[in-house]
Amino acid sequence: MKVEKILETRLSDADRIFNYTYRLIKGQYEGIVSYGIEAEMNEVKDGQVVDIERDGINVISNNKAKVEKLLNILADNKVSPIHFIDVLGEYIDEYAGDFDIVPAEL
Repeated sequence: MKVEKILETRLSDADRIFNYTYRLIKGQYEGIVSYGIEAEMNEVKDGQVVDIERDGINVISNNKAKVEKLLNILADNKVSPIHFIDVLGEYIDEYAGDFDIVPAEL
């Protein structure tokens, strides 16, 4: 797996900072280039990381533009890894059919 793109964002409240990192990852699925997403949240309190949450799906689509769009949805809305699948689940189900159509550049 190779990280193709990273988006970072931050939320804060009175005493905590939540750093969100979203990664577009590139890999292979049955010999076809595939793209997925990893989401990570670090909760920082008093300068120390007190919690880390992580989730991801390695194989979403072979269409990079579609997966980049999902990456932007996550970052724009500061989606926690805990809710990652809730937000992207329907898209991921829909995009599974992309592997039936291999883009010409592959």
